[in-house]
Amino acid sequence: MKNNKPAAVFALAAMMTFSVNPAAHASCGGAFCSVNTQWETQGAWTGEGLRLGLRYEYADQDQLRRGSDKAEPEGLPGTIDETRTLNRNLLATLDYSLGPDWAFSAQMPWIDRVHSHVDNNGPTVESWNIGSLGDLRLSARRQFGLNEASAAGIQLGLKLPTGSIKETNRDGTMAERSLQPGTGTTDALLGAYYYRKLEGDATTLFTQLMVQAPFSERDGYAPGQQVMLDVGLRYAFTLKTSALMQLNVHWKNRDKGAEAEPDESGGTFVNISPGISHLFTPRLQLYGFVQLPLYRYVNGTQLTADWSAVLGMSWKM
Repeated sequence: MKNNKPAAVFALAAMMTFSVNPAAHASCGGAFCSVNTQWETQGAWTGEGLRLGLRYEYADQDQLRRGSDKAEPEGLPGTIDETRTLNRNLLATLDYSLGPDWAFSAQMPWIDRVHSHVDNNGPTVESWNIGSLGDLRLSARRQFGLNEASAAGIQLGLKLPTGSIKETNRDGTMAERSLQPGTGTTDALLGAYYYRKLEGDATTLFTQLMVQAPFSERDGYAPGQQVMLDVGLRYAFTLKTSALMQLNVHWKNRDKGAEAEPDESGGTFVNISPGISHLFTPRLQLYGFVQLPLYRYVNGTQLTADWSAVLGMSWKM
């Protein structure tokens, strides 16, 4: 294994990411961290068999933002000022590889979300404490080996409307649709990825592009289309421990429908995500990331997180 200076490698990854082109994303509702932990599409895990992934996400949206600037509550009669959305999500993934070419994946999230806002007609503080299963994702992956050091692939899938869209608070007030554990819609998932091993397999560079789009509205609501671009680098310090660096670009269109808030949804987000992973056994990998914003632009006024974190494990069964 050839030894390189990690700082130089990470700088190269950042420059390549920005040259390509410009999850935690903002809303009055919930956020998912946009860190990419699909290890098979990064060339980090290979071989046939079943893998279980568990991923915990923490994103505390407590900062109001208008456009690209910080904002303060206005307190105007007849309006609502968002104050905080605390997201603590757990995602379970089963990934089954038939070999080097085909693989299938299923992912189910558990949503733990606390949200509060101020209704300025009172003023009255309203809050919701939501704990429920979210929307199931099913996908298939077709990989093409380009040579011994690189591969490319495509992903096709569906997000199914398994999550609740009827959650209420203790007073029986329905949560806003963007706050619900599910969107109520069936969404198409389409992606492509590429990875390449560098410098004697010590370093792996990857990039992935994903598009998510709902087929139609459900009960007056459809989430905005999303485009996610990830470029990252994995550098192996030892045979078991690797340093990780990603740049995650996420664009979300405005939500649509009578129950949506198109003027207060969607935006563009660019995050940098340093992390570390450790192979405790040949079958068990643990990892962690901190995600920090580089650029955020929201439509209207929305809640954002100043940082978020991801902790997880991947286990070959």
